[in-house]
Amino acid sequence: MIPLVKKAFCLSILLFALLVNWHGKNIPPRVIMLQGNTMGTTYHIAYFDSRNRNFQNPVDSLLVLINKSINTYDTSSEISIFNKTKRSFVFKLPYFLPPLKKSQEVAKASGGAYDPTVMPLVNAWGFGPRKIERPDTNEIMALRKFIGFNKIQFNNDSIWKSDPHVQIDFSAIGQGYGADVIAEFLNEKSIENYFIELGGEGVARGKNLIENRYWQVGILEPNREYLENKLISQAILKNKGFTTSGNYYNYREVNGKRYSHTIDPSSGFPVQHELLSATVFAADCATADAWATAFMSMGLVKALEILKDHPELDVFFVYAGGKGNKTFVSKGLNKILKSTNGRPNSEKMY
Repeated sequence: MIPLVKKAFCLSILLFALLVNWHGKNIPPRVIMLQGNTMGTTYHIAYFDSRNRNFQNPVDSLLVLINKSINTYDTSSEISIFNKTKRSFVFKLPYFLPPLKKSQEVAKASGGAYDPTVMPLVNAWGFGPRKIERPDTNEIMALRKFIGFNKIQFNNDSIWKSDPHVQIDFSAIGQGYGADVIAEFLNEKSIENYFIELGGEGVARGKNLIENRYWQVGILEPNREYLENKLISQAILKNKGFTTSGNYYNYREVNGKRYSHTIDPSSGFPVQHELLSATVFAADCATADAWATAFMSMGLVKALEILKDHPELDVFFVYAGGKGNKTFVSKGLNKILKSTNGRPNSEKMY
């Protein structure tokens, strides 16, 4: 069970340029900025409010409750209690059911490439609390029988499992869902222009009123050396959720061989393919988050095929090809990209 920090520094290639002066300019409109720690990572929020309300305390309170519901590193959280129970669990907080529903949706649409029940395999490969060199192949084969979204069922008030060994992990959707909950809170407060970044993913609505333009994020070129990453492109965000997943930071090396943190639920082994990173833009961040993991699990060829049936998703893929990295940009996203350093936005579009 990778903690919900999964994209903060080890995975995310999104460089979030809020493009506001965080030290502030004493001119209207006034931007309000919040920041803090949650889910093992950090968050930053910028928004405009004519009433100059500061929502730091309620936002922090919301994030505490979300963690108490879905953070597997909190042994007293609802998801941890469910994972330890033999059969069923009754929800006590309203933050368990929504990511379950979204997980079911993406698991089905991706053919199981995204699957939160992969947790036993993630732990077996040493990407959970215990560091393991390399699991025995027989152990992996045995664990596969506990993997699959069909191993769990749920309704509006409870969740149950078909086998006591089944466990779930929302690390591939938790930060995105957390950003969505904050966005919903700001919507309820009639905030129309905001940018939320939580652990390297988030939601943008409206505009950056200081510069009178839509919010933007930068996309970095994958590199295992974090400080050496370079900006490849920038995306203009028009009411979008966004995230990036990649395998170039979070990996383990055993006897000179690298093992990716992304586990293929069908094989039980870390993925090995040419796709280096998947940046996904969707109507909400939880959707983008889950699909980014699904694409990294299935690889480039299958991802391009799946995308034909999902025009609601926009993607920026970076993959290994020939003498260097190549990019794929979906048709819809290409319209809102700004290339940097004279480099092309896309080498292939559908």
